[in-house]
Amino acid sequence: MSTHSSTAAGRRRAGPTAAQRRAQAQRRATRRRRAFGLLCVMVVGAVAVIAVSGRADDAMRSITLPLEHQDIIREQADAKGLDPALIAAVIYRETHFRPRTSSAGAEGLMQLTPDTAKFIAGKSGGTAFTVEDLATPKVNIAYGAWYLRYVMQRYDGNAKKALAAYNAGEGNVDKWVAAAAAAGHDFGLEDIPFPETRAYVENVLASQSEYRASYAKELGLD
Repeated sequence: MSTHSSTAAGRRRAGPTAAQRRAQAQRRATRRRRAFGLLCVMVVGAVAVIAVSGRADDAMRSITLPLEHQDIIREQADAKGLDPALIAAVIYRETHFRPRTSSAGAEGLMQLTPDTAKFIAGKSGGTAFTVEDLATPKVNIAYGAWYLRYVMQRYDGNAKKALAAYNAGEGNVDKWVAAAAAAGHDFGLEDIPFPETRAYVENVLASQSEYRASYAKELGLD
């Protein structure tokens, strides 16, 4: 073999120079940093998507099934022995948690008429009560819960009868219950002749289940 060939072969067999090794190491480090950076971006993106999705779900829930004054609702449910989800459902179906005065003169979140409120005040010892107090959420929910417990007890815990009475009055429900008994069957939704009252009872019971499922923690049910 010639000296030239031997020298060329030696160059082919020689490893990379120190400068080349440093360059290769830098390129590997750069690739690792880029890969790590991409991974971080993906993780942050995934967390952001989850967070945004959760906020979107909460925002949608607050629109389709709002809940406010949960502290008062829990307090009154405990004091009156009621399901807090039932109180929330009544408020939702009455006003969607937007207090108002109806064309019939019913006031506030739970839509109590002045006559009903005065009846409750007399029974519950509210000697300082004025009709204007119904604009206060605490008073309105307390009186509404009192009346809800009253009709539940009056109709032996039958929620359909109680809710029908809350909407249409005890006198009407008493007539409907008597008519059902005369016909030889227990009172049911089909015995409510007022379409709006029948729909009211159905909707409140459905909303009660939804509040229990969606707001268990907020209502103290978990």
